Amino acid sequence: MAKRILVVEDNDLNRKLFCDVLRAQGYEVEPVAEGDTALQIAREVRPDLIIMDIQLPKVSGVDLIEEAKRDLELAPIPVLAVTAYAGKGDEERIREAGAAGYLAKPISIMPFMNAVKELLRA
Repeated sequence: MAKRILVVEDNDLNRKLFCDVLRAQGYEVEPVAEGDTALQIAREVRPDLIIMDIQLPKVSGVDLIEEAKRDLELAPIPVLAVTAYAGKGDEERIREAGAAGYLAKPISIMPFMNAVKELLRA
């Protein structure tokens, strides 16, 4: 059975790229454009991994990660955080929120896939 990955990304191009790359590697993918619906969809589809953009409209990806980690259903699911705004201390703050992995945009395919595979093995 293929692993299922929830991709939370508001940028259409990035979301399509992430989903296409993951599908090409044999994963089932659930794309989500709106951060405010992400956790409800995660509860419905029960993904093996959540890829979370940090800069989302209306809601912060960091807040979503913290909320997911407080939810008994979602807490065990690893989160790979991706962000275009990688400033000093951001990775530490995002990992403290509960992200198991962190990548700064622009993302190269090999490091992206390595991070996905590592988190799905954990």
